[in-house]
Amino acid sequence: MQLNAGCELSFHAQTPTPLILMLRPRSGAGQWIIREEYQINPAVNVTEFTDMYGNLCQRVVAPEGPFSIHFSATVQTADIIDTAPGAPYTPVEELPDDVLHYTLPSRYCQSDQLGQLAAQITENVEPGYDQAEAIRKWIQESVKYQYGTSDASTSAVDTASSRVGVCRDFTHLGISLCRALNIPARMVVGYLYQLDPMDLHAWFEAYVDGRWFTFDATQVRPLGNRITVAYGRDAADVAFTTQFGAMTLDEMKVWVEAADTDSNESEKKSHDAPTLSSSVGSTNKTMN
Repeated sequence: MQLNAGCELSFHAQTPTPLILMLRPRSGAGQWIIREEYQINPAVNVTEFTDMYGNLCQRVVAPEGPFSIHFSATVQTADIIDTAPGAPYTPVEELPDDVLHYTLPSRYCQSDQLGQLAAQITENVEPGYDQAEAIRKWIQESVKYQYGTSDASTSAVDTASSRVGVCRDFTHLGISLCRALNIPARMVVGYLYQLDPMDLHAWFEAYVDGRWFTFDATQVRPLGNRITVAYGRDAADVAFTTQFGAMTLDEMKVWVEAADTDSNESEKKSHDAPTLSSSVGSTNKTMN
């Protein structure tokens, strides 16, 4: 499916403030960027770099006063998510070098403190994909989704105790429980079609049988039509905006809609864009 997605952020800076932005998705596994538009008001110099996880990042200095960012894109997305019940666990000694660090505890994912819970959830479950799916299902059924119950300091250990949170918290918990079983897991942020309520979204991927698979503990069933913006160890690596000064976010708008294309335009785009595999998931190493 082709999706029109984007966000609009309105800030007010008390002083000139450096920012790192992470708003541009890149073509890769399960998605192809057909069109994108980036508007910054007032206009400022922008430089772009690729971080250690392959994410596109932009550096700007917001002037004092109102400052807004508008990003929109049309993206060809995969309609379904790969699933692989029974896919085997990948032993640590066989993990690629660039995957190995996703087995370690990180700022919001204290996997070293959640081993007992992970063992309880996955008791009598075959190692590998089935363990990650048991974790996803347990979180979806056992943790209540509720706005206003967590903040930027909430960790996976906090969520395991409170059993309440939002997508960020569900994701941190899923990552931590997987890592407690020596299954590499990473955070993914982006857009999800028909998310309710609409917002920027987070989910996790687990590495089994030599590749990454998508898991979303906020959803009852696997859903495709996702636009990935960034990957990282946890929320500290994938913030959409990181500011270095006195600056407030006044308003944020997010949208994801099916792209309206007539038959001629659809035919043209099908020739212009490469054919995607039918589902999300890849051994692509450039997006780590």
